[in-house]
Amino acid sequence: MPHNHEELLKHIKADMPSDELLQDLGDLFKVFGDTTRIKIMYALYEDEMCVCAIADLLKMTQSAISHQLKVLKAANLVASRREGKTIYYRLADEHVKSIIGQGYEHLTE
Repeated sequence: MPHNHEELLKHIKADMPSDELLQDLGDLFKVFGDTTRIKIMYALYEDEMCVCAIADLLKMTQSAISHQLKVLKAANLVASRREGKTIYYRLADEHVKSIIGQGYEHLTE
């Protein structure tokens, strides 16, 4: 016997975000799909760091780290501030920190 799911679908369709917003959400999650970017965000979870410190930590070139930071900054996941000639990077806001924290918690439960 078939069941009626019209009301459920009507409710979900009414709350469904636009295709553009869902595309942006998918693009955001793609940024999280790179291990190097995850390592950088995890490193920035506690405190801000300069490119050279992140490069030392991850044993990568500063150029490679800068490239990934550019991607993270474009996705509004990382912010920066300049102090003299040095640029310090940090997670953009508490939302990003929450995503990293909840993802880690989910995996380690």
